[in-house]
Amino acid sequence: MSAAVLEMTARASAAERLADFARVTTDDVDEAAEEIGRIFCPHDLKPAQARAAGFSARHNCAAFDGFSINYVAYGGSVCIDPGCLERFFLVQIPLAGTAHIRAGVAELDAAPERTASLLSPTIPTQMMWRDCAQAILLLDRRMVEQRAAALSGRAADTVEFDPVIDLEAPAGQALRRSLAELTMLAERLGSSGRLSAVAMADWRELLLDQLLNGQQHGLSDAIQTFSGRAERLPRALRAARDHLADNAGEPLDLARLACASGIGIRALQLGFRRHFGLSISQMLLDMRLAGLNARLAQGSPDSSITDIAFDLGFTHLGRMAGAYREKFGETPSATLRRRMS
Repeated sequence: MSAAVLEMTARASAAERLADFARVTTDDVDEAAEEIGRIFCPHDLKPAQARAAGFSARHNCAAFDGFSINYVAYGGSVCIDPGCLERFFLVQIPLAGTAHIRAGVAELDAAPERTASLLSPTIPTQMMWRDCAQAILLLDRRMVEQRAAALSGRAADTVEFDPVIDLEAPAGQALRRSLAELTMLAERLGSSGRLSAVAMADWRELLLDQLLNGQQHGLSDAIQTFSGRAERLPRALRAARDHLADNAGEPLDLARLACASGIGIRALQLGFRRHFGLSISQMLLDMRLAGLNARLAQGSPDSSITDIAFDLGFTHLGRMAGAYREKFGETPSATLRRRMS
């Protein structure tokens, strides 16, 4: 190991995380770009100085199902240009040093305990890290976009986040705590340990919730409205939406729904179209599809799509499969296969 890497190791020993999950340790710029690019995505990596004196790179990675937690550190000042990430979202929380980040037209300076970054796969990104170490959460793009579709009542589509995470705000603090806890959990398990399927599902749910409900993105307003949390939504429609969700596996009964909301059936029908942009039956279908997607994403090897579908209130499997494909861009069996792979 070179002197530069040894110096960086000594300097960062107190802050380095996930040491048992080491993937890359080098002072060679080309090797760092190639090896880290294999784990994340191909990117240009250049020292800010004409010579790479003092350059070093370290990447530790603990991989889970649909996400990974990483420790990445660079010695010296380096320019990183990944362009569009394409396959994943990145939450980057600085542990030491600073980073200047340009994501599309937005720019931010990331610093420990103040500001972190959230990079979206379709927004071109450039970064300058200065003696910087970051805890990085990588989340599968399809997983995030499918959950956003389920939460918003929209078809699966591109999700783009505001790249700035305020670590002093409650949502930023919660996300930071979760990454710290996930890092400590991975370190306790060690490189040969495994997280149970139940624990894995719980972590996936927590991270998706904190991302999609805690950070600002293009579907934030749609999620607020569809979930009935928007303040402007009348109380009767919130009550109706909650009743629909609580009884999504039962046949639709408009009379019972109207009784639960305290307004007439016609007023309820008009209210759903005006405030949600959906009919009552369309919203019920979306709720059932969201439930099916969540169940399949957490499915076990012996999961039966038919049994889950009937349990959620679907009675026509052909129409269910077509609606699922239209909303999530893949068949139910494809979702289950990805979970099993």
